[in-house]
Amino acid sequence: MDTRDVILNLRTKNGLSQEELAEKVFVTRQAVSRWENGETVPNTETLKLLSRLFNVSINTLLGAPHQLRCQCCGMPLEDSIISRDKDGSFNEDYCKWCFADGTYTYSNMDDLIDVCVTHMVNESFSEEQARAYMKQLLPQLGYWKRYEQLSDNGQFEAFKQELIEEINALHVNGLPRVEKLNALVGSYVNLAYRLPSGVSVQFLNDQTTYLGTKLESPFGEGRCFGVLANMDFILISTYGEGGTDPELVLYKKR
Repeated sequence: MDTRDVILNLRTKNGLSQEELAEKVFVTRQAVSRWENGETVPNTETLKLLSRLFNVSINTLLGAPHQLRCQCCGMPLEDSIISRDKDGSFNEDYCKWCFADGTYTYSNMDDLIDVCVTHMVNESFSEEQARAYMKQLLPQLGYWKRYEQLSDNGQFEAFKQELIEEINALHVNGLPRVEKLNALVGSYVNLAYRLPSGVSVQFLNDQTTYLGTKLESPFGEGRCFGVLANMDFILISTYGEGGTDPELVLYKKR
């Protein structure tokens, strides 16, 4: 799809006239008309405004001429999993798991490989093959090539360790010791917990990236512990396979 078609579709989908769209991105109606006729393409700053307005990446606005790939883990990127900078704009170099609110979430390549491999193994792709593939791929990606330049000198790792110690100090009954926390996108872990009143409540934002882990429960019955945290809270729950029958164990503001 060409840029002209993308802009026309997004404008009509959002119920905007050419005049209304022009006002929102500080151009003339004639400029919008020229975009939609294919005579011109928005400049870089206007593309950024359109990206924010329509909540799509600039790559999408340009008709997706490139297959975006996370420059940390190598995952192919679609708009729904592209990361965002602190100002809320798309950062088309990374996925939500590897970069969140201006922070890189991985500083150890082996830790990232451990996480990725669990999602890659299948009947035709063994763990050994997955590890070999990732060990070859990651050093070729932009983040790891420029790691010394992009690194925060261990600040985020120190924050994760602080969280781990705080979680373990809670001594939640049956919860195994937490050793690692990984980046988890809210939409994948935002379970609805039933309160004593009978009301079901979700505590997370689908678009936010949190730190968390999954641990086996010693109580059996196919259940496990889920641990989630960020700067503001710690949440511990148990649930069955696939997130079924979630029960809130602890929700603590930090």
